[in-house]
Amino acid sequence: MRHFIPLMCSFLLFSCQGKAQKATAEKKEKNYTVVKSEAEWKAQLDPMAFYVLRQAGTERAFSGPLNKNYSPGTYKCAGCGAPLYESDYKYDSKSGWPSFDRGIDANLEYDVDYKLGYARTELKCNRCGGHLGHMFNDGPRSTTGKRHCINSAALTFTPAENE
Repeated sequence: MRHFIPLMCSFLLFSCQGKAQKATAEKKEKNYTVVKSEAEWKAQLDPMAFYVLRQAGTERAFSGPLNKNYSPGTYKCAGCGAPLYESDYKYDSKSGWPSFDRGIDANLEYDVDYKLGYARTELKCNRCGGHLGHMFNDGPRSTTGKRHCINSAALTFTPAENE
């Protein structure tokens, strides 16, 4: 009996859920203005855009067609067309993905991603919730110091003369 009581106490101590666990489990889903079923997204997007935007995937470095695009214009969400980045904010980070030192904040959502075991700032489209990429603090010090590392597959580009 003397061994049973400490065993029960330790079991109760380690089996209880803390407030942090409950807060994570109760995290509310954001309501986006553009909502589609998975089948509708699959029909609209090419396979790589679907993988990136809807499944939070990442395209291979240096494989995206917009990585080396430096024409004047606007980068928009490939899912819903929301303007996300101006070409004036794009720079060559040599990372293999389109990089911007800032975006159009009204159309961006900043979230936290723990998929690699540590916190990263995930960037999403604020209208449809599509995954765009991540933000890092290794951008140009002469501007914001931020790097928005974005998948080409998550974007479309509209040249300035077509706007």
